Amino acid sequence: MTSRPDRLKIAVVQLNPIVGDVAGNLEKARGARREAGAQGADLVFFTELFIAGYPPEDLVLKPAFLAACAQAVEALAGDTADGGPGIVIGYPRVDDHGRYNSIAVLDGGRVIATRDKVDLPNYGEFDEKRVFQAGPMPGPVGFRGVRIGIPICEDIWGDLSVCETLAESGAEMILVPNGSPYYRGKMDVRQQVVIRQVIESGLPVLYANQVGGQDELVFDGGSFAINADKQLAFQLGQFEETVALTEWVREGDEWRCAAGPVAPLPDRLEADYTACMVGLRDYVEKNGFKQVVLGLSGGIDSAICTALAVDALGHERVRTVMLPYRYTAESSLTDAEACAKALNTRYDVVPIAEPVEGFTAALESIFEGTEEGITEENLQSRTRGVILMALSNKFGSMVVTTGNKSEMSVGYATLYGDMNGGFNPIKDLYKTEVYQLSRWRNSNKPKGARGPSGEVIPVSIIDKAPSAELRENQTDQDSLPDYAVLDDILECLVEGEMATETIVARGHDEALVHRIEHLLYIAEYKRRQSAPGVKITRKNFGRDRRYPITNRFRDRG
Repeated sequence: MTSRPDRLKIAVVQLNPIVGDVAGNLEKARGARREAGAQGADLVFFTELFIAGYPPEDLVLKPAFLAACAQAVEALAGDTADGGPGIVIGYPRVDDHGRYNSIAVLDGGRVIATRDKVDLPNYGEFDEKRVFQAGPMPGPVGFRGVRIGIPICEDIWGDLSVCETLAESGAEMILVPNGSPYYRGKMDVRQQVVIRQVIESGLPVLYANQVGGQDELVFDGGSFAINADKQLAFQLGQFEETVALTEWVREGDEWRCAAGPVAPLPDRLEADYTACMVGLRDYVEKNGFKQVVLGLSGGIDSAICTALAVDALGHERVRTVMLPYRYTAESSLTDAEACAKALNTRYDVVPIAEPVEGFTAALESIFEGTEEGITEENLQSRTRGVILMALSNKFGSMVVTTGNKSEMSVGYATLYGDMNGGFNPIKDLYKTEVYQLSRWRNSNKPKGARGPSGEVIPVSIIDKAPSAELRENQTDQDSLPDYAVLDDILECLVEGEMATETIVARGHDEALVHRIEHLLYIAEYKRRQSAPGVKITRKNFGRDRRYPITNRFRDRG
């Protein structure tokens, strides 16, 4: 009979896998196991679908990809023949009945168990029912005399009582591998979910989460453990790669996490800023870009995007370009140069008068008899877009686009102009939040940032009235309400899905609410053509909010 141990050392692997890089993820896993073994770990605990990278989406429809993942797991299982720590690792598993989001438990040179995800999420950014089959209700896995329950991510979020079932079938502790992306306040939500499972199952829960950016999603880590007494016993920082050892002890019939690091967590503004920074960094680096270029207009959006780019990549990989026209204020030229200097980026000035006037001359006969208006204003924006894309093509730099969520909501952006670009780090930040984060960054430098400390966005940029500068003395508020008002209405419509009469009851003008709702709907075609950007709120444009482009519904109460 196998004796029951009284101690178990579990290394939590909070790393940044790359979707589709099966060989690279395998090497990451091997490196993490070596590090965990040096720390004295008995078991190395990886996150959801680590071998594949998460989320792999339709890659799991390719048999060759599934085969590569299975071969990597078998190779990793072979490593455990050395008598070192065992492994729990996520991968996409296939058998005669279908494809599964699974974990493999490896020890003694072989796969000793697999378990499949039961509750497949199919909301927001998740689309797992499209590519996976649901597994059966799992039982615990026996690992060196300890019965471990391993529900996978959503299995603890839904109402299927997976943890309770595991406890009833003999599990002594719960290990949950996760691919849980960031949104504002998500850490509190996760911990409340885990506490509910601790109460229902009576078992301690170890929650492991990956880090890093994957397209629009940023995974923030923050792995933690909560004991059966509902007390936090272990906490890793957010947005940090690490392999951390936790020590578990059995007292009678109960296990508890007795030792492990407890790291402080960032506040809301630091977490939002860091998510934008990490999302941009990983999009650039995982897709093989060496540097980025962006238009630096002297306005708040391009300034914070420049700061984010420098913090993400380092100043030597960021190129800024001022593209002035006759309506560009002298103060904008001064502010843009000051911002570039504060961030130590390359700064070029490319006047656009000649190409704009060339377009105007080319269209003169066709436009004869019409009044100047938005079309001519958009020619300026599109000229800037063409120049930035030319720099991108010539030097291999990805264009960073700079539209905020307020603008993206109401269509205050020009297709094939200021919307040009490969990635938008502030796409899910409302204008008022851009101002908040700009002020915050001037007083703080987040962990992992590669830019300078101190004031990086000139106060003159923060203080002046926002303007697209496409005509004389233009400001955003010529055509939009004050951003504090606009953003509250938009948050009600987008995140809250509120009825217009409910929004009016909050104190907003009824005609304005209906106008903003109309602008939100008719701008859908622009958003469908916009660059991806970091998810920060519970409902970003793209994965979370999928409205039809052709849509005549209006909420008239």
